[in-house]
Amino acid sequence: MPEASPAKWHLAHTTWFFEAFVLARAERRFRPFHPRYAYVFNSYYEAAGPRQPRLERGLLSRPPLEDVLRYRADVDARLAGAFEAGLAPELVDVAELGVAHEEQHQELLLTDVKHAFSVNPLRPAYGSPPPPSGAAPAPLAFLPREGGVVEIGAPGEGFAFDNERPRHRELLQPHALGSRPVTCGEWLAFMGEGGYRRPQLWLSDGWAAVASRGWEAPLYWERDGAGWLQFTLGGLRPLDEAEPVAHVSFYEADAYARWAGARLPTETEWEAAAAGAPEDGTFADGGRLHPAAARAVQLRGDVWEWTRSAYAPYPGFRPLAGALGEYNGKFMVSQLVLRGGSCATPLGHARPTYRNFFYPDARWQFTGVRLARDT
Repeated sequence: MPEASPAKWHLAHTTWFFEAFVLARAERRFRPFHPRYAYVFNSYYEAAGPRQPRLERGLLSRPPLEDVLRYRADVDARLAGAFEAGLAPELVDVAELGVAHEEQHQELLLTDVKHAFSVNPLRPAYGSPPPPSGAAPAPLAFLPREGGVVEIGAPGEGFAFDNERPRHRELLQPHALGSRPVTCGEWLAFMGEGGYRRPQLWLSDGWAAVASRGWEAPLYWERDGAGWLQFTLGGLRPLDEAEPVAHVSFYEADAYARWAGARLPTETEWEAAAAGAPEDGTFADGGRLHPAAARAVQLRGDVWEWTRSAYAPYPGFRPLAGALGEYNGKFMVSQLVLRGGSCATPLGHARPTYRNFFYPDARWQFTGVRLARDT
């Protein structure tokens, strides 16, 4: 799959990030661990030099994992030495960015492994199958929220990615948000009423994707006679209707919302509701690595939630200087914002202001649906 990378590439790329953006500036006599690793493990930083094409990462049988782990140990030791010697404040900030960058790749490792295992004919499992919920979800309710001027975005202090800033004001209209994400059982009802066969529910590009790719269910769902199985990081197991639906594209989320007489929330609506909301969802730290049964009221965790907001710069946005300015800013086109974190997201990474973003046809992440309505 074009979006996925080999596991050892993730390990080496996050190591290269620290080597290229911290050690290269911190060490007086800097020498890279290997003169060609910058080409192999650069991702998309044009200003940092040429790189291996993304679609060809999986073709590299070398370096072997043992060499990648030695590379990682070497850079870790040198980085620790740089901190002990007194790292310049601006490089401390870059190192903190590198830690957050590594958390992103921890999540990508899990979702990339899941996709690779799902298309492996041996159907291997990463871990134990997630236990079933054993209970029906709470009924979906729409919680009214007032309109008015709100502030969103990360404050000036503390860590945040550049795309989360600056904090600024937005105008909200009165609306209502779904109390929890849409469940697999509710998605089955959508499918049962011909959701994937009714073009009037779909955006034009979405209907074209349904037709060209043969979508008839979320990614990783498989028919089992009259029922459905779902591929998880623990292998195949029966679909649990109480869990939030995952691995649906923006197009599917939008079509479902239209079928349900609702819409997707804006990212401003989502963030205004998330301010002060508890971290009561399922995150990677718990080890389940799969959505848990939907709770009565839940805003964060389990599945990333599509919004209808285009991924665009906030008013006054300024990218970071140099090659690091390519981290987020150059992707602010043709993508949609997701919020909330998923069961594969490290808990410390899932701030209410965090802006995830994907193309509208993406399905390999744990992407789900929250509904909204105008009031």
